[in-house]
Amino acid sequence: MAKIKFPSTPGSHKMCRTPKFFKTMFIKQLEHAQQQNQSLVCVGLDPNPQQIDALGVDLMTWLKNIVDATAAHVCAFKPQIAYFAALQAEAELTEIIAYIHQHHPTVPVILDAKRGDIGSTADQYALEAFTRYQADAVTVNPYMGGDTLEPYSKFKDKGVVVLCKTSNPGSGELQNLELANGKTLFQEVAHKAANDWNSNHNLLLVVGATYPDELAQIRQTVGDMPLLIPGIGAQGGDVEKTLKAGLRPDGKGLIISSSRGIIYAGNSADNYQAAAQEACIELKNTINQYR
Repeated sequence: MAKIKFPSTPGSHKMCRTPKFFKTMFIKQLEHAQQQNQSLVCVGLDPNPQQIDALGVDLMTWLKNIVDATAAHVCAFKPQIAYFAALQAEAELTEIIAYIHQHHPTVPVILDAKRGDIGSTADQYALEAFTRYQADAVTVNPYMGGDTLEPYSKFKDKGVVVLCKTSNPGSGELQNLELANGKTLFQEVAHKAANDWNSNHNLLLVVGATYPDELAQIRQTVGDMPLLIPGIGAQGGDVEKTLKAGLRPDGKGLIISSSRGIIYAGNSADNYQAAAQEACIELKNTINQYR
């Protein structure tokens, strides 16, 4: 595999000022999956009823087939809770997470929920993610402050994936605002996540592939902290630019998420499983060309 060179320039990974990231259980599980499957790919599980119904299969059959087709080529799965809740399919969400744990136990599950609320409510959201659904990590929103992250991070064996610089076109309306200290809001979130909020060493950040310059700044700020990267594929993120901006020198540190480009690669009952596998392998191989 071609190796990315890390230049000694501002924004370079070698310029990181933060200490090495302590590896908690979730981080160890994630990196084991990355090593075992030689993959940084995370498959998002976003069930769209129109597309699934067109295949002539039920939801659980579709979910299990997608998981089985891709599990050997990913480092994580990421079910999006809104897709399940909209279908009143919370039972199926519970079942597919349990299925992954039973049949593909080395692959962690990140529940994409983007929760954010005050402490007593956050306690319940944390129980929902980690006790009800048995997820290995959950995405959260830091907008209400660092104290609202504590109910999640106190689950020391779990991952807490904090929104920082998101992939959507309008993210800069707030995230790029300059604060009184001269930092942008996303830079301040990255700094606080690395230095103030991470007492249990189980925080990660969400950084969109659609903003490679910002990704490089965040990597410089947070050192070895793992980053969940949406925006590859349908949103137009560039794999090579993303890896150059955010990859650690050890070839890890990124969880590159793709949903629609993999799970809906096929369009018939005969080929959707094989097409998902092929698309997942293609993304994995493209990433590995630059690692």
